[in-house]
Amino acid sequence: MMLTQREREIVAFLRRDPLAGPQEIADHLGTTRAAVNVHLSNLGKKGAILGRGYIVRPENAVVVIGGANVDVKVRSHAPIQQRTSNPGRSHTASGGVGRNIAENLARLGTPTHLIAAVGRDAAGERLLGEAQAAGVHVDHVHRSPHPTGTYTAVLDADGDLVVAVADMAATDALAPEDLHPARELIGHASMLVLDGNLSPQVLAYALDLARSHNVPALLEPVSVPKAALLVPLLAKAWPVFAVSPNLQELQALVGRPVPDDDALILAAATLHEQGVEHAWVRLGERGSLLSTRGEGHTFIPAPPATVRDVTGAGDAMLGAFVHALLAGGDPVDAARYGHAAAALTIADPATVRPDLTPRLIEETLNHSTRSPI
Repeated sequence: MMLTQREREIVAFLRRDPLAGPQEIADHLGTTRAAVNVHLSNLGKKGAILGRGYIVRPENAVVVIGGANVDVKVRSHAPIQQRTSNPGRSHTASGGVGRNIAENLARLGTPTHLIAAVGRDAAGERLLGEAQAAGVHVDHVHRSPHPTGTYTAVLDADGDLVVAVADMAATDALAPEDLHPARELIGHASMLVLDGNLSPQVLAYALDLARSHNVPALLEPVSVPKAALLVPLLAKAWPVFAVSPNLQELQALVGRPVPDDDALILAAATLHEQGVEHAWVRLGERGSLLSTRGEGHTFIPAPPATVRDVTGAGDAMLGAFVHALLAGGDPVDAARYGHAAAALTIADPATVRPDLTPRLIEETLNHSTRSPI
């Protein structure tokens, strides 16, 4: 814990009496109310207390650093015809890989802080407001001079992604110095989640900060082009708790084709040699491979699901995986938990399912174990 002695005393007092006010704290510690207010402000910046009620930060808090943008989803009424107009419908919602993961975590009850970049515009205000309403702490979101990013996805009539275009200038401009105010928060997080939309400089800074404070870090590559940018970072063999690519992203990470299961297992082993403890490879309808350094691998089937919209499924999967791990779950069980969250998400039109709860995921898991795969 990166707290001063006085800050530790205040946190200990608040754990015993969460409703104590500044004057009561000052009387107990033999100091002034003004001094206590300064300490409380610093504790808030460090993430040791949450909000204005001086709620002591619970254990298992997660810091997510990544993209936050507006999702524009366009779905065709019929099979897509290339190079012509297709009748369909559109929908706009809050999105971004990092933001989505953070919202999924918060909806599952994990204390979650988001670090991202949004513009000083109406879209940025909307993103912050909706994230806060879902329970995400946004005190360290950077307000960028660039417009809030957009992600435009074209879906076919079955809800599968045809193509997407991301305008992420605000996220691209996020710099290591923009993370400086959150150094204390990151330093005592239970886990750090990084999405590949970040620049290599920001990723390197965050990974180095996590390593220096023994904070487990999880990398989500996001896309094939972004995965390729992670290769120099992984080549440094920094300890990384987990990397969660899909098959195409895995090929970009290891620099070679992965045509079959034998090659898949060898590719995961390559990541282990580069310091990755868990390689969790998403395989679409087939499920996933979870490979753990020194402990072998497990193929995990995906539960059956009705596809309405695949957008956000991977973000739900990763958020639920982290939630289950921090609740004490075995990595394989946590991966199954993640698959159940993804199945629930693709069955719902929302990018982040608004009624997502641990109970709903557990019901899905129980149902899938009774159903043939």
